[in-house]
Amino acid sequence: MRGQERARRGRALLAGGVLVATVLTGCGSGDGRSAPQAAPSSGPALGTVTTAPDGVQEVTLQTQDDYVFSPATFTVAPGPVRLTVVNVAEQMTHNFRFTPDAGPAPIDPEIPLLTPGESRTIEFTVSTPGEYGFECSFHTQLDQYGVMTVSG
Repeated sequence: MRGQERARRGRALLAGGVLVATVLTGCGSGDGRSAPQAAPSSGPALGTVTTAPDGVQEVTLQTQDDYVFSPATFTVAPGPVRLTVVNVAEQMTHNFRFTPDAGPAPIDPEIPLLTPGESRTIEFTVSTPGEYGFECSFHTQLDQYGVMTVSG
């Protein structure tokens, strides 16, 4: 009887240890924000700028439930850009726009609404080098910003 009780207690301690380890593992990156999720394996890494067959620069960003863009910065050359934003959030709705009156030249295209699991693409042309801020205007108070640099 005593052996069975000891075995039961051992299993309970083991289960509790596994539960604690699982909870701690899921806590994120240590800065209060969860770690970014991986880019889809079918394409380039998030934030990698590639050139499509039609000559347009393409880049993909991701947003999730933690109020960040992944990556928060990327660099393009002057010319046409095709930007895709993927919302991998389970609950949060986001949007994407270039911060009004913040860059060297205005960029008007935006994504007004991006629901969980949704992906949208905008196209625009940049010619003036510099830094162009972008944001989720729903979450600017939570610092959901980024920067696109146009090289000179």
